[in-house]
Amino acid sequence: MLWNEDIPVVKMLDEKNKIIKIRIIAGNINGTAALKPAPDSWAADEINEVAIWTINMEPGSKWTIPPASEGVNRNLYFYTGSSVTIDGMAIKENCAITLQPNAAVGIENGDTESRFLLLQGKPINEPVVQYGPFVMNSQGEIKQAFTDFQETQFGGWPWDRTDYVHPVNKGRFAKYADGTEEVKE
Repeated sequence: MLWNEDIPVVKMLDEKNKIIKIRIIAGNINGTAALKPAPDSWAADEINEVAIWTINMEPGSKWTIPPASEGVNRNLYFYTGSSVTIDGMAIKENCAITLQPNAAVGIENGDTESRFLLLQGKPINEPVVQYGPFVMNSQGEIKQAFTDFQETQFGGWPWDRTDYVHPVNKGRFAKYADGTEEVKE
């Protein structure tokens, strides 16, 4: 479970003391690593260079995204802000930019706070089949996923109703398939 307050955040100052804040959902930056991913996840093997970062840049700030390895897919999504320049090119809000993996990428923010999502990782190089909420490698696996979900909800639904609503005073918690429960205050 990724609890908001447990997600590592790196705060940096640029040469003008402007703040760049990076939340590390997956991967690492400047020696700070994300929380440990699920053991069977593609992100669990560092060789795959999976990174999921949300980046907030103060108005007028500058930052350089460090390079990754050749063969890594990298996309940067500019979703909040008025204007940015990426490697000298003006970019409008709500744009996706495919980045060269092995090049450092300079971002110069405009006059409002800007927010970005960086997604990167080595491709899995396997076929992909998607239907509904399921993504697998073949139509047969998709059919099996539907069957598994209908029979067990992937490990069982622990409540007596499908539309269960927790009491307001219950607080935050995660209940796992093995029956353990994690409570956050």
